[in-house]
Amino acid sequence: MAEGKIMKALSGFYYVLSDGEIIQCRGRGVFRKQKITPLVGDYVVFQAESKTDGYIMEVCERKNELIRPPIANVDQAILVFSAVEPDFSTMLLDRFLVLIEAKDIRPIIVVNKMDLLNEKTKPIVQGYISDYRRIGYDVIETSIVTKAGLEQLLPYLEGKISVFAGQSGVGKSSLLNALRPDLQLKTNDISFHLGRGKHTTRHVELIEIGDGLVADTPGFSALEFQDIEEEQLPLCFPEFRQRSHECKFRGCTHMTEPKCAVKSALEAGDIPVYRYNHYRHFMEEIKERKTRYY
Repeated sequence: MAEGKIMKALSGFYYVLSDGEIIQCRGRGVFRKQKITPLVGDYVVFQAESKTDGYIMEVCERKNELIRPPIANVDQAILVFSAVEPDFSTMLLDRFLVLIEAKDIRPIIVVNKMDLLNEKTKPIVQGYISDYRRIGYDVIETSIVTKAGLEQLLPYLEGKISVFAGQSGVGKSSLLNALRPDLQLKTNDISFHLGRGKHTTRHVELIEIGDGLVADTPGFSALEFQDIEEEQLPLCFPEFRQRSHECKFRGCTHMTEPKCAVKSALEAGDIPVYRYNHYRHFMEEIKERKTRYY
């Protein structure tokens, strides 16, 4: 028996890194009965007759896991958004942030295509960037054309397993190619008819970049809060979490309760209105989901 880490999953095969070598493995048949699906990032115990004929015998306990993209034991999520083409969306970013915060994964926001901003759009996007930095998020401004921000991003990857995630067409693969030119990951132009990029990444794979491992992941088609409960949602907004002890009621939902510190901060302009509106929208979504399923 040997141990290793799954670096790639493709067409029912798992490519396990062990002692500097990649071993092609299949999962045990019993995994299906036990509803166990090995994921990229998993630490596993395996048996192998050769480099192309191995079987995963056991999946070790996970620190965390994501369903979309399917990956385990992630240290941080690099959430790539474009300044324009497609337009910067705070609603979509907040969805990503909630899902990442709920998994206790550190989010880092990358705003790509900064070179495409004009006099009209630049102040708007810069305003959003300032808001997220004020909340406490790390935000890196990048451009593939000017190479701005790339050197700033590299140190974040060191010694970590990072997921690169975001809407299709924002430049995830282009960024990874710029960080490691020999990758030559496929990139596609924006489909203006659909208002989003064409999907270019077909599987999840851990790639060595700098001194870290990075997962280039498929674009997201849906972002639903299937596993997040009402009481958990306020904890996924750092600026709410920091103020919750000042609320009159313990377990305040920051919706209708009196003497709510979050709503006081909102009225004072210390919390962006769009962040609170998104929070209310997500809360209603979670409530509707519970009504639908129960």
